[in-house]
Amino acid sequence: MTLRQIKPGNRGFLYVNSHPGGCAAVVDDLWQQTPAPSSPGGAEGPVALIIGSSAGYGLAATVAALRTHGMRGVGIAFEAPETERRTASAGWYRTARTAELAGPDADFTFLNADAFATAAKEQALDHLAARYGRVDYLVYSVAAPRRTDPATGEVHHSAIKPLGSAYRAKTLQFDGDTPVVGALELDPADDAEREATVRVMGGDDWKLWIDALADRGLIHSGFHTVALSYVGSDLTAPIYRAGTIGAAKQHLEETARHLQQRLTPLGGQAYTVVAGAAVTQASTAIPSIALYTSLLRAALGDDFRSTAQQATTLWQQLTGAAPLQLDEEQRIRLDGWELDAKVQADVHARWAAATTGTLPELADTDWFRTQVGRLYGWHVPGTDYDAPAQTTVPWPAMR
Repeated sequence: MTLRQIKPGNRGFLYVNSHPGGCAAVVDDLWQQTPAPSSPGGAEGPVALIIGSSAGYGLAATVAALRTHGMRGVGIAFEAPETERRTASAGWYRTARTAELAGPDADFTFLNADAFATAAKEQALDHLAARYGRVDYLVYSVAAPRRTDPATGEVHHSAIKPLGSAYRAKTLQFDGDTPVVGALELDPADDAEREATVRVMGGDDWKLWIDALADRGLIHSGFHTVALSYVGSDLTAPIYRAGTIGAAKQHLEETARHLQQRLTPLGGQAYTVVAGAAVTQASTAIPSIALYTSLLRAALGDDFRSTAQQATTLWQQLTGAAPLQLDEEQRIRLDGWELDAKVQADVHARWAAATTGTLPELADTDWFRTQVGRLYGWHVPGTDYDAPAQTTVPWPAMR
């Protein structure tokens, strides 16, 4: 075991080191936000496969599955271990803490593997087949900058760009500790960049997982699968929903319709889930999202719904405790609080008036910067950052 004096070493929104104690405290907070089971004990919980279980909505879905529903199954994440130069990744420490909170009796295994790889699918499905027989839920929540096609070996790199015309907009930057409204301009993506982004962020890998489950007879009657998506405001649409990412999300939704056709004879269902805004490692890489989210938080205050709250609502709908909230495109919607007309009108007014001078009264930039730090275990109340930290934390053992 290794005690280290850790410094964040951040460059903008990217942190070099993660703090294990802070990461654990973040999971503790998620756990406390998630309802305890209404009737502890009793029958065995359903079986879930959660792909992307260490961060963002995938982590929140995993915590809610374990704490509220006592689910069994497998969570998959691709995380980096500790090295001589750096700590383990934040997701490594979050996964370790999630397993601790679930307790020794939890029948849930965490695999550290590249979900895009065929070997990862075989390992996960072998475990599921041997231990449970069939699967009740598959949650797909993967955000990655690149993907290797398992059939061809080609490596696809995503590009966060507009489509059709250049994107010019305000953006949030930090000059030291001072928030600054800057200007951003991005050229449009070409066809190759658009296609590569679809190959990374679209539905290809989700479909491969469902095909693998179906081919091995591992889909239980009543099976539900969901993939996490986002729509967001028209303020960010040119770089998100109408850009390369949006093309990938459209492909994800088309994949859901294809999967629905395949699963219907098996008694299964497939949906995309349109979640609300959140500060995640993926979202911080998208231009203008930082400014938009800071303005949204200022407009909503404590009505800004956390990933834990959204995951709780999602599981209520998937398990039948609450009716599915579907839109006209058969997507589960969790973002009504964000896209409420009055909320968006407020955010639009703040966006139009946002300058470096007006930011303190219009945007909650302190909250946003704290949320970014929390992604890596920093800026978490109650964590002693002056004391040496135990950075050598084992990955949870197979159950």
